Amino acid sequence: MRLLTRSMAVAASAVIALSAAPATAAPQLVVNGTFAAGTAPWWNSANTSMTVESGRLRVNVTGGTANPWDAMVAQNAIPLTQGKSYTLSFDASASAPVSAVTTVQLADAPYTNTLTKAISLTTTSKRFSFPFTSGLGTPAGQVSFQLGGGAGFSFFLDNVSLTEQGASGPIGMTNGFYVDPNSNPATWVRNNPGDSRAARIQSSIASKPMARWVGGWSGDVGASVSAYVSAADSADKLPVLVAYNIPGRDACGGHSGGGAGSEAEYRAWISAFASGIGDRPAVVVIEPDSLGDFACMDAAAIQARNRMLTYATEQFRDRAPNTWAYLDAGNAGWVPAATMAARLGDAGVGNIRGFAVNVSNYYPTGQSATYASAVNTALGGGAKWVIDTSRNGKGSNGEWCNPAGRQIGTPAQLGGDGGTEMLLWVKIPGDSDGNCGIAPGTPAGQFSPDIAIRLIDGT
Repeated sequence: MRLLTRSMAVAASAVIALSAAPATAAPQLVVNGTFAAGTAPWWNSANTSMTVESGRLRVNVTGGTANPWDAMVAQNAIPLTQGKSYTLSFDASASAPVSAVTTVQLADAPYTNTLTKAISLTTTSKRFSFPFTSGLGTPAGQVSFQLGGGAGFSFFLDNVSLTEQGASGPIGMTNGFYVDPNSNPATWVRNNPGDSRAARIQSSIASKPMARWVGGWSGDVGASVSAYVSAADSADKLPVLVAYNIPGRDACGGHSGGGAGSEAEYRAWISAFASGIGDRPAVVVIEPDSLGDFACMDAAAIQARNRMLTYATEQFRDRAPNTWAYLDAGNAGWVPAATMAARLGDAGVGNIRGFAVNVSNYYPTGQSATYASAVNTALGGGAKWVIDTSRNGKGSNGEWCNPAGRQIGTPAQLGGDGGTEMLLWVKIPGDSDGNCGIAPGTPAGQFSPDIAIRLIDGT
């Protein structure tokens, strides 16, 4: 189980802990979660009886009920704020192996859920912990344990806690950015141990946190994303992913063309992507170039793209509540800030954390932050942004496709110039932009050790 109380920071070359002021305990929203004061204000439904036994709640459940909610124990008057992140935790066991359901929901009709989790109970007490972002804003929330629908048994509960996350979102749930052991640079190093360039590429690139790009090549997208996020979650690290499968992808550049075959296919794909993350922590950059390509698209294609991007933002909002998602917003040299802000608004940026700039480009961090700040101002403020620093160590020479003389930039870290939320390596250093520049004959997305070394050396 990941720890939810650690702070995360990544410095230029290694993950290091943030120094922090003494922590203040988050307000406890559940009353008498230890049952030291008896059972009140907890209540039980028909088909159950409850008592405090050996310092924990014991609920005797009658068998033969049809639905989980036909036998339950709960606490009402739980205040919830829409959009805030919480963690529900508790210790639970049963007199025999059995399944139950825990919820955070409205206490009265229509009983809208903001968290619903099936729990598998055994005779050994286990700590359960479920982070979530509330879709409800109400003083009348409810924490419930729904125990019906099966044979009779005894349910044991203790140490129930519902608190706001000390650090909101996925950052407070993890301990550093995830380093992909199967990134293109890492795979090349592993397959070429005798190459004289391998040690330098490992040290300067492959050992750094960078994004996992997910597209049509990823197979079953839900399974692929779930496996990757699960590996990061097991390591208590924060994965960064890129969704890159929009129909008509790279309409202007052409080197990375492709994408899903239809709008319906894309909707199914992006929904599966978000579901693959679920409630685990992640960062996702949505569809690089998709809002910069409008000059190469007709009005109908632009409308379809906005529909698909809006749908994508809704899916991450609804299916991946602990994901910070960012719509791609091009770069400082492409689309004017006010124009990009209007495009972001039409594409649903208000549903997610914010936007990303400089993905796969070379503009300096300061220039990118100035541009992002102008975009945010044009949006009315309130959005967050991240900057791709993977190849901006020497800035831009005006070329975008494998230009010479570029260099890797600051590795992933929290914060940055001018209110930037994170610096990230979104583009994988060493992966080609296409059959162009210093990499003729190297298709887009293919790793080249020659490109990697030139980025390390800045040549």
